[in-house]
Order: sequence, then C-alpha cells, then structure tokens
Amino acid sequence: MNKQTSLFSNIKGDFSAGLVVFLIAVPLCLGIALASGAPLFSGMIAGIIGGLVIGFFSSSQLSVSGPAAGLTAIVLTAITKLGAFDIFLLSVVIGGGLQLILGLIKAGTVANYFPSNVITGMLAAIGIIIILKQLPHAFGYDAENEGSIAFFQADGENTFSALLSTFNHISIGATIITLISILIILYWSKIPKVNLVPAPLVAVITGILLNRAFAGNEVLALGAKHLVSLPVPQSFSDFLGQFTFPRFSAITNKEVWITGLTIAIIASVETLLNVEATDKLDPLKRHTSPNRELKAQGIGNIVSGLIGGLPITSVIVRSSANINAGGRTKMSTMIHGSLLLICAALIPMVLNMIPLATLAAVLLVTGYKLCKLQVFKEMFKNGKYQWVPFVATVVSIVFTDLLIGIGIGMAVSVLAILRGNMKSSYYFRKEKYQTGDTIRLELAQEVSFLNKASILLTLDHLPADTTVVIDAQKTAYIDFDVLQTIREFKDIKAPQKNITVILVGFKDVYKIPNTPGSLVEEHARKSNGHVHTIAAGNHKELLKELQLN
Repeated sequence: MNKQTSLFSNIKGDFSAGLVVFLIAVPLCLGIALASGAPLFSGMIAGIIGGLVIGFFSSSQLSVSGPAAGLTAIVLTAITKLGAFDIFLLSVVIGGGLQLILGLIKAGTVANYFPSNVITGMLAAIGIIIILKQLPHAFGYDAENEGSIAFFQADGENTFSALLSTFNHISIGATIITLISILIILYWSKIPKVNLVPAPLVAVITGILLNRAFAGNEVLALGAKHLVSLPVPQSFSDFLGQFTFPRFSAITNKEVWITGLTIAIIASVETLLNVEATDKLDPLKRHTSPNRELKAQGIGNIVSGLIGGLPITSVIVRSSANINAGGRTKMSTMIHGSLLLICAALIPMVLNMIPLATLAAVLLVTGYKLCKLQVFKEMFKNGKYQWVPFVATVVSIVFTDLLIGIGIGMAVSVLAILRGNMKSSYYFRKEKYQTGDTIRLELAQEVSFLNKASILLTLDHLPADTTVVIDAQKTAYIDFDVLQTIREFKDIKAPQKNITVILVGFKDVYKIPNTPGSLVEEHARKSNGHVHTIAAGNHKELLKELQLN
C-alpha cells in the first residue's frame, strides 16, 4: 500500500469526512428503509456493513456504500410478493453470492464501456437532485422521502410538487438553522486557528444548540419530525432483537432466486457506475478495480442479508460528500461505519437531537459542487456528440430515477456514436475532369456495418453522367454488407444513371475486381487536378459540394 492509500496517511481529514458521511448516512439509511417497507434498523445495518465490511474489502479509497435508493421499489415489491421480510433477506444473500461470482469471473470490466459523458451527466444530475430534494428540508418541510432520489416519491409527491408544497410548510426556525449552517460550511475554514475543527461538525453542533435555544418558542422551535429519528433500544437484548435472520427454508422458492438475481444485476450496475464516477472526482486520480469492487459488494450483501440488512451498493451521494469533506483513504468510510454502529448501539438519543435542516445544508453544498455551471460549459465545448448524451442523462435522471436515466443516457450516447460513424466511413473529394465531375470516395481504415447507411445514401444520391472513384487502398477491413452495397451499385444502379465506376485498392478476398490499371491511368490523364474539397463522409455535405457548380 503506497503513501497515498495508507489507512493512516490522512487520519485528520478522513475522520472529519467519516463524521460528515455518518451524519448524512443516518437519515438516508432510515429513509430508504422506510420507503422500502422494511424495518428501520435494517437500513442502519446496511450502512454499518457498507462502511466496515465493504470498506475493508474494497479497493476504492473514496467510495462509500450503504442501502441503495435505486433498489427501493424493488425491495418494496419483493417484500410484498414474498410475504415476509426474513424470506426477502434470503434473496439478499443470494444476490450477494451472485455478485461475488461476477467479480470472480471478472465481469466488472463492463464498466470500461460506460461513456464519460453519461458518467458526468449522472454526477450533475445527482447534484441537481440533491438540491431539489433537500430544499424542502432546508425550509422545514420534512415529509417522509429522505431516502428517495427518484422523481416520484413514496408519499405521493414528486420532486417539484414537494417544492411547491414547501411554501405551505415553511418553518422559520429550520430556515434560520439552514442558512447559518451553510454559512459555517462555506466560511468556517477561512477563519484562522479555529478551522482545525471540521466545518460540518461545527454546523451540526450549532444546529443542535440553536434548536435548544428555540425551545419554548412556538414559531422557532422544531418538533420531533424535524429531527433525526433513530430507534432507541432500552437494553442490550433490545439492541440484539433488532437483528433479523433469513429464512433458509425458502431456498426452493423460485421468486426468491428471481429477486436475488434482480438485486445482483441492478446493484452491480449501480455500483460500477458510482465507483467510476467517484474515481473521476478523486483528487488523486486513483483507479478502482471493478472486479474487486464486485467481490467486496458481494461479501457485503451476503453479510447484510444474514443479519437483517437491506441490499447495498456504492452510493454517489455519500461518496461525493466524503470527497468534499476531505476524505482521501478508505479509513473515512470505515470510520463512518464504526460511528453508525456505536451510535445505533449506545447513543441514538444524541443523534435524535440533530435538525434535518443542518444535514440539508451539508447536502446542499455537496450538490452545488457536483452541478456547477462550469460543468455544463465544459461539456458544451466538447461538441454535440458529448453534449447531447450528457443533457439527456441529466434530464432523464432528474425526471425518472438513477437507473432509468442512465439507460436513456446510454441509448442516446450509442445513437450519437452511430451518427458519428456515419460521418467517418469515408472522405470525399470533388474533382474537375475534362469529361465532367468526378467524385472520389476514399474509404476509411475500418468500414463496418455501421457505415453501410452512409455509403448507401451517398451512392444513391450521386448525379447521373458522372464518374465515381471508390478508393480502398488505405482500408484494412470492409464489412460484408458494405461490399454487397458497392457490388450492387457498380453492377445495377450505376449503369442505370450512366455513372462510370472506378474501383481501386480492393483486396482479392473482397471478391470485387479492381478497375484495370490502364483505365485508371487514362482517367487520371484527363484530370486537370482541380480539387474543390476533402471532407469527412456525409451524403448531405457531398450534395452541397455538388451543387457548388
């Protein structure tokens, strides 16, 4: 382990980050469990396992794992269909086992095929969602949707209707706490000497003290629903009683296996996306092994299912908060898991004093850093083939949920790639000959089936009484379908329009005879060498060029 990844190389920053992530994780763990129709403590178990077990086995230095908002609907449906939470836990164990197998067979390399514009779009969308979801909490409207990042919420609201509803539930006390907390987070580090204490911790303490000061004031005081709500066991046996074990007798139930497979696939995809996004945010630009991450997640889900926890994935909200708070090694995520365990077991009543408005302030700053205007400007400068999939990903995630939005973004990105391929199958030159116009099509080095449509459209749009030179001298590979298109044009379509076709550079394996050298030389002698253009292949651009004369 090198200096940059040593567990104790950044202990101060990692402790501060672990504390911040812990404070954010508490309401998220509880909210996801609530939205999933599962016992609240199951969310805490998943957070603890995500921090301690996955944090230990993972090669990611900054990714933080916990209960997944993206699996909320699946968990809720599965618990209802299976009829009991302990049967569902068996599916979690099976899902973890399948993830472990995926890691062992090195299926994690699929992460290499996720385009960067989609990953960047996912990060920006998460930032927007964080802001939109936390604004109600910032003003004191604490509906039961803490765990959800989906557009449609479990309480019947959607992201924007919840914002509108906020105007009817504004709490002056919560608003004051939010504003002061944001100011502390933004400016505390600029104050000499006292900035050794982490700003988020100061914000949390300030929030608690302000709410205590507001006590007795009907306008400013916050009620219990505006505070963190963690179960408080009365004894050690009560604490142990919160753990649930899977019902192994249901192992032959087909639905249990289907649910386990579903969890494995979706949790793996979400994890790989989030880990890659986290690596992009890493100030030290380290790389996480996707196969080792799948194995770590598999082990974590097996353990979580065995003791009553929800399914776990890497979570970008907590991971980005970890980075922004100064986390640099996996020590921060393990500290966050340790604090979840200690506080759930020993001092849950202290956590229950923290205003949700303070946590909203921490998340609002985190969200802003993910979706700054500069991100959109940089993507726009990269051109439409990067910009369009990026925007599609952002809009889709904001208005649906994480996985659906990423799916749409990937589809748009593939379409952009296909469109780009259509324009790069050949280069064309329009030359002036004594006998009339000649169009020279210089085929690219690789001509695949993706280029068939562009070449077909180009050949079909060539005007009558011209000459076309199809040059394959620089081409290493031509797809069979493209060869068929060229044969059909030369033998059938070209004679019908009195088009002379000259073929050069085609290999014997293509079974397309090249034009005899004497005819090529004769054609070349008639040229006056006047070249109008050389441009990337696109039949619309070629038509414009043909119309110049």
